Amino acid sequence: MDPVLALLLLGALVAAATVVGLVWRRTTGRVGRRTLDDTPGTVIRPADVGVDGGFGERGTLLQFSTEFCTFCPATRRLLSGLAERNDGVVHVDVDLTHAPDLAKRYDVLQTPTTLLLDDRGIVRGRIGGPPRPRDLETELARLLGEDRVDA
Repeated sequence: MDPVLALLLLGALVAAATVVGLVWRRTTGRVGRRTLDDTPGTVIRPADVGVDGGFGERGTLLQFSTEFCTFCPATRRLLSGLAERNDGVVHVDVDLTHAPDLAKRYDVLQTPTTLLLDDRGIVRGRIGGPPRPRDLETELARLLGEDRVDA
């Protein structure tokens, strides 16, 4: 192979990998909003995900994790703390290690994946990867109808 062509191909490969990495980094951990209009009928009940207790009166932070997930313990602490600071909000952690049917049903491609549910169990937001705390707090405040989030 011609050395110039090889260098051009290598440069193109590095550029493509860089673009893919930047796009992935920009979208991971951000809240993707879901509304009734774009996800009709997407209601999750506690029994749907194998949870014995109920969901929150005002909202639920539903975390999908696995036994070997590196970011899941930190996400669990973040979501639990946020739920404790907001009345009527609960954090529910569902381990998908032995429940691949749930991963397929809720289109979980990475862990942690967090779903923000309103008081009726309707999915209002989705976060793939470790959540960005500021974005998560802002979205939860919006979901709860609050103007601000306590720091």
